Amino acid sequence: MLDPALIKECTDPSLTPAIAEQFVAAAGSTDPLAVSVKSGGRLILVPKATSADEAMAIVRQYAGQAVVRVGLTQFPAGVGVKNAAGLQPDLVDACENLRKGTAMFAKVLRIVTKWYGNPKSEDVFPQIFEDAVYAWKTGEFEGVSVFQAKDPDEAVVNYRGEPTSSQEKETGEVERVPPSGAEDTTQQESGSAGIRIDLSRIGGK
Repeated sequence: MLDPALIKECTDPSLTPAIAEQFVAAAGSTDPLAVSVKSGGRLILVPKATSADEAMAIVRQYAGQAVVRVGLTQFPAGVGVKNAAGLQPDLVDACENLRKGTAMFAKVLRIVTKWYGNPKSEDVFPQIFEDAVYAWKTGEFEGVSVFQAKDPDEAVVNYRGEPTSSQEKETGEVERVPPSGAEDTTQQESGSAGIRIDLSRIGGK
């Protein structure tokens, strides 16, 4: 379990600490030096890093040749970086990794939410979260490369149900309109009950 103080201090403000904790539990690692490498869908065994330098050496060795995930959030190393030399050691810094990872995951959540028709109901959030975690792990959602995709929402959404601008306060009710073929889930993600969310502005125009 992550240190609550670390989550509170380092989580991107667009996610609540509770959702950030769920995200790391579902898709991340408890080890800030953790590096996983996959090639062709198969996991490549790499030495367990015992220092930041060792972790970054592994990252630089495989970046560009395989899918490399790093740190607490298993952040996709190499996103937005043209060569291995551009990979920064902050990837294995617990706070920076959490900040970058939760910011990127918030974007993935917005992409998935837009696909669902921007529902406002809290009941659908567990399914959106589940799909977003899957997209984080695979890097894709409905044919879209989520890490490279443009953020569908220019505004910061905090998933607390609190509007972040006067424009959002004027937002009316939005009916849930799931896409055809989408299935509801009866499973409630641990810790998600009671979290107030406002998804009405995500990707909406």
